[in-house]
Amino acid sequence: MQIDFSKIKNIDRKTAIALAVTLFFWASAFAGIRAGLRDYEPGHLALLRFLVASVLLFFYGAYKKVKLPKKQDIPMILLIGFLSITVYHALLSYGEVTVTAGAASLLIASGPIFTALLATAILDERLKALGWMGIFISFFGVGLIAMGEGEGISFDPMATLILIAAFATSLSFVLQKPYLNRYKYVDFTAYTIWGGTLFLLVFLPGFVNDIRTASIASTLSIVYLGIFPAGIAYLLWTYVLSKMPASILSSFLAVCPFLSIIIAWFWLGEIPSSISLIGGLFAILGVVIVNAKGK
Repeated sequence: MQIDFSKIKNIDRKTAIALAVTLFFWASAFAGIRAGLRDYEPGHLALLRFLVASVLLFFYGAYKKVKLPKKQDIPMILLIGFLSITVYHALLSYGEVTVTAGAASLLIASGPIFTALLATAILDERLKALGWMGIFISFFGVGLIAMGEGEGISFDPMATLILIAAFATSLSFVLQKPYLNRYKYVDFTAYTIWGGTLFLLVFLPGFVNDIRTASIASTLSIVYLGIFPAGIAYLLWTYVLSKMPASILSSFLAVCPFLSIIIAWFWLGEIPSSISLIGGLFAILGVVIVNAKGK
């Protein structure tokens, strides 16, 4: 599938706003997960988060009159939901038990690299050499952020879970791209979130007890995760993905770690270092190069 990259220069205001809001909400998720893990088991956190998102999508889907998917598409839709929701968020929650928000965001920043490689192989999306250079400049910037957060380049074994999560969500972006030509973005978002939540029911044992014993602050953090970084942000991301190539769009995710440390500063009191701030500038520079020179 050949992509006309020239159209990307003329992104309308609605798409740009949707992308900006998505990045902000997803950046806030790292701190939100750490806040929720104070009282919730990782699997229970992911389950509650997407039960909230599923309810939100149920009412919004009813308003938008979401239609049922075609039978032949259901297996792939379930796979995409499993990868993007179940695998990604369960492993991210378990990983963040011991991996800090800054280090987790570095590992997730490998996602654009995975996405670009997969999009090249599956969707025939091509980046120029400067595009790849921009991706790696962004990754270098995220590395500086992690160093500034005290993470360096070494991680505990739980970090492997987050790396697997990054690959899983990258694969889901690429797999869902063709379906957005056949389904409305609202419909497809609802399918994947409901499908992914279905698989998360494996964490149901002990779930109610966690809710009963958790603090209000932790529960509200997860409700926030369900409404904003999950429900609303996934709707917006799917909308933007229907307008842009997956390899180009995923490059913007490199901005999330920089936004994450700023949000964690206000939410968790984690003060960023000067190295982290410099890394954020490199991450943004890489995104600019990808979108200005890499197509």
